[in-house]
Amino acid sequence: MIEHVGILAIQGDVEAHRRMLEGLGVAVSEVLSERDLDAVDALVIPGGESTTIAKGIARLGLQEALRKRIARGMPVLGTCAGAILLARDVKNHPVAVLGAMDVTAVRNAYGTQVDSFAATTDDDAAAGLDDLRCVFIRAPQLVNPGPGVEVLARVDGKAVLMRERNVLAATFHPELTTDSRVHALFLGMH
Repeated sequence: MIEHVGILAIQGDVEAHRRMLEGLGVAVSEVLSERDLDAVDALVIPGGESTTIAKGIARLGLQEALRKRIARGMPVLGTCAGAILLARDVKNHPVAVLGAMDVTAVRNAYGTQVDSFAATTDDDAAAGLDDLRCVFIRAPQLVNPGPGVEVLARVDGKAVLMRERNVLAATFHPELTTDSRVHALFLGMH
């Protein structure tokens, strides 16, 4: 059971994720070291700028520790830039990734900051995720999913929420709404 969630606090809306998770009844702490990572049951890698977060992971010496914990089954949620970092590879200005999900991330697939938008999930969303409001800010797309990757939600036919084993990736920002269903789904992945 997930009781203590860490949020990789290099960049991104750490506080919005914290509020959402604490509202669901779990303890939350920031992760900036291997010791911090060892103290949590699960991890959120928030949105932000994927190059900045990847460089921060390298600067803090966390890449190998993150890979090992995820490979051993620690539940992880990546949102927007976090989803990019969980992919096996990246197109459109590649960055160092963790390779935890068998997908390709396409950075800034919807355009620049001024092209940001919100939309609701298509009717074929997984049970309980219908009419989910998704906020896209310089959002990536996740494409070429491997056979173990499950698409949980789409917007305009494009996959926006995917799961592979203990890894959940959202190309949008679920923390920027009042809807806690994505975070609740994440907390159920133990």
